[in-house]
Amino acid sequence: MGQGSLVMDEINAGAELVREFDKYEPVKVAFWLKAGDDEYRYLYIASEGIEAGNKTAAYIEVLRLADKIQSPFLDPFRVKLLTAKDPLAEAAAEVNERFAGRMATRFGGRSFGGVSVDDVYIYPSPLPATAP
Repeated sequence: MGQGSLVMDEINAGAELVREFDKYEPVKVAFWLKAGDDEYRYLYIASEGIEAGNKTAAYIEVLRLADKIQSPFLDPFRVKLLTAKDPLAEAAAEVNERFAGRMATRFGGRSFGGVSVDDVYIYPSPLPATAP
């Protein structure tokens, strides 16, 4: 997975992981984000069911699912799990509510959830059965 622009292969692999993870713990919102001060982009998955007490089990599930998916475009160590109340998760959910529909939302070069970002790609919610 490169450091340049987010490509469709990464978007599709991330969508597959999100759909599979949703069977384990219902996903409120999912998005790719590259913060201005980060070298890499990360896939963020937020759920009402993710809490400090069960994050380890949830990350183990991410590893299991990534192994099942077997995509060279998905690095499970670049997945971050969030509570639904995290400012980033709330910002992504707000964008999904504002731009409701089956289309993903993408923007960059501004503040998002209190973080300066280079690029954000927010999956539609609910995520379609096939990749956007």
